[in-house]
Amino acid sequence: MSCLSRYLRCFRLIPVMLLLLCTACATRPGGYTNSDGSTIDKSIFEVAEWMVRSRLSQADSTPQGPFKDYRIPLVRSPEGTAPALPDEFSVTWLGHASVLLRMDGQVILTDPHFSERASPVSWAGPRRRVPPPYQLENLPHVDVVVLSHNHYDHLDLPSLKALYAQAGGPPQLLAPAGLAPWLAEQGFSGARSLGWWESIELGPLHITGLPAHHGSGRGLFDKNATHWGGWLIRSPHFSTYFAGDTGYSADFTEIGRRTGGMDLALIPVGAYQPRDFMADQHVDPTQAVQIFQDVRARLALGIHWSTFEMASEPLDAPIADLAHALQAASIPPAQFRLIPIGSTLRLGTHGQWAPPPWHPYF
Repeated sequence: MSCLSRYLRCFRLIPVMLLLLCTACATRPGGYTNSDGSTIDKSIFEVAEWMVRSRLSQADSTPQGPFKDYRIPLVRSPEGTAPALPDEFSVTWLGHASVLLRMDGQVILTDPHFSERASPVSWAGPRRRVPPPYQLENLPHVDVVVLSHNHYDHLDLPSLKALYAQAGGPPQLLAPAGLAPWLAEQGFSGARSLGWWESIELGPLHITGLPAHHGSGRGLFDKNATHWGGWLIRSPHFSTYFAGDTGYSADFTEIGRRTGGMDLALIPVGAYQPRDFMADQHVDPTQAVQIFQDVRARLALGIHWSTFEMASEPLDAPIADLAHALQAASIPPAQFRLIPIGSTLRLGTHGQWAPPPWHPYF
């Protein structure tokens, strides 16, 4: 890549840089922390330096493998919009951290994001490199929405407003500690906040808030004003762990110990380079594999990759990096899978765990 091209790429990233600067201010006094007492406090200068350095030092972050020119595999099938059936367990990946779960007749949606940008404005900020596989209004009625934290790529207000207007009534909205009052101010009445290790019963579902190692903030003055975390969702026959957005920590060993494991773990595998900048808030594929082992899951699905260009690695880098990490850990690829956006895995039927054979999509 020529010097001129590199500088032009930096110029195009100014809106992204401004967005990250807004969420990189110092922690507010009395704000939330990670379980070890730490916070992620990168200065605006560190953010700016990373943005420029990563773009000038890399030849190109455009995917070079199956995602060349951002032609990311996208699946659209009737399975993706089918209603939940009794005693069924299936998972449809909608891109980034948005996952549709069907568990014993209930439909749960994680971090719903259907907008073009992960940004407070429609004209700037990280833009989707692949469209949503399904229109939100075509999804089955969503019973529960769980949010991991309030960053723009995980909490998308237009998507939440559309879900609140869905036929059949709004979903129950669950959020980490401190976030429900803000959601109520945005018009989402009935939103509930749960602290780490707090649980709620919603019909046949038992849902528990779990720790993660991250941060929060949507503007200049709300850094870590609300908490962040993951979720464990149990139905009569199945269980799913949604890790949300996280760096690696001792929390995951504790999650495995206290929960006894789960059927499915939704674990982030993208936005991890450069490590000296990203390690505090985003795991890399090797750490994702360690989380899978720590939480004692039967199967993992990689999320938080290939949708938004939010780090220095190519969007398809997790394909090879996760394969290498699994090989190093002597874990069969069938146990930690990557699937195309929009595709559905049926993991159980008639109350019995029955994942499909592994298929090498990539």
